[in-house]
Amino acid sequence: MAEARGHGVKLEQITQIERRLSEIKDVDILLENILSAAREIVHADAGSIYDYDETSKILTIKYSQNGTLQEKLTPGEKLPYIAFSMPATSQSIAGHCAVTKQTINIDDVYNMPSDTSYVFNKNSDIATGYKTQSMLTIPLLMTNGRVLGVLQIINAQDENGKVVPFSSDAVFYISHFATTVGQVYEYAYLTKQLIERLVKMASYRDPKETGAHVERVSSFAVEIYDRYAANKGIPESERSKFRDTLKLAAKCHDVGKVAIEDKILKKAGPLSEEERAIMKGHTCIGAQIFTPIESELDEMARDVCLHHHDRWDGDTKGYPGRFEDYMNFQPGDAVSSVQQPFKGLEIPLSARIVALADVYDALRHIRSYKKAWTVDDTFNEIARERGGQFDPELVDAFMQIRDRLEAINANLTPAE
Repeated sequence: MAEARGHGVKLEQITQIERRLSEIKDVDILLENILSAAREIVHADAGSIYDYDETSKILTIKYSQNGTLQEKLTPGEKLPYIAFSMPATSQSIAGHCAVTKQTINIDDVYNMPSDTSYVFNKNSDIATGYKTQSMLTIPLLMTNGRVLGVLQIINAQDENGKVVPFSSDAVFYISHFATTVGQVYEYAYLTKQLIERLVKMASYRDPKETGAHVERVSSFAVEIYDRYAANKGIPESERSKFRDTLKLAAKCHDVGKVAIEDKILKKAGPLSEEERAIMKGHTCIGAQIFTPIESELDEMARDVCLHHHDRWDGDTKGYPGRFEDYMNFQPGDAVSSVQQPFKGLEIPLSARIVALADVYDALRHIRSYKKAWTVDDTFNEIARERGGQFDPELVDAFMQIRDRLEAINANLTPAE
């Protein structure tokens, strides 16, 4: 009787977690939360989650978590950014799981049977000083059976914190959880595809706005917000909801450029004043794309499109300012001198974050009119604009995560 009651309580916990996850729209944010939730359900100390491309048979690690190592960091600090891809073969545990679609439960990765086809890669343990023991690896499937990703959780713990094997109950709970979140993952994946097609359309028009640039700005924006939110003590529930929407909205910051004519958008040299005024209109066109507002994503994407060029100090170099008639703006119209600038907290937080992330990326990369800036020059320039172009508190957060931002930049920059 008590055992049945315990099962009921655990399944209710899983249902509540699944309900919370179903509200997440961005794939990356969802994956991070799936990993955290899986660890919570079966009291696992660590884990990783992988994206899987069935066409190329490539696994890409998206997030890693480790409670033991995290406890050694200061509040608000994250574990080092890790990103790598590998072929999904039967020689690796995650690869075998992806290829066979089978759950793999290992009591001790250092003492597997000699006839096991896959092996445990010790490199991470060697690098971090961590000791992996028990491991549960499970595929995340779409409704049509396609493998979207692989969930791998490490070192189950008993009530005293001792590492133990994953029990049959743990396998049952995680299998139940994975079935439902696989469907949630599928929905988020399809949402991501729609956003990326919109962004791709804009990138075809503007060769400077590549997919890599958009992906970097989006990732930088979330990292800046995470540190800012930690510094401000923003509750986790509020942080999770905001960063989820921000991840997608940031990708849309320049979609309004689809309405700017080629002779301006693709001009190699500097723009004239008239051309620059027309170019500024991309903010209004982008806002139109996400109006009328049907969701929180629409609202934030509109705010980001419209205001990511406004300045914290209210200087009229920022634009479009208090431009409430943006819905009547037409392609080819000019945003002339700003008479009523937005400033400070009038600018939505999402737009203030994307403004910083966008400039950071622009400075660190080659443009037709400039070379890539060095790391030091970039950070010094942004520090100079603290309280000028940028929100001072966001700049403070930005400076605290310099190494992490540069690691993300290196990983998301294609080889030239």
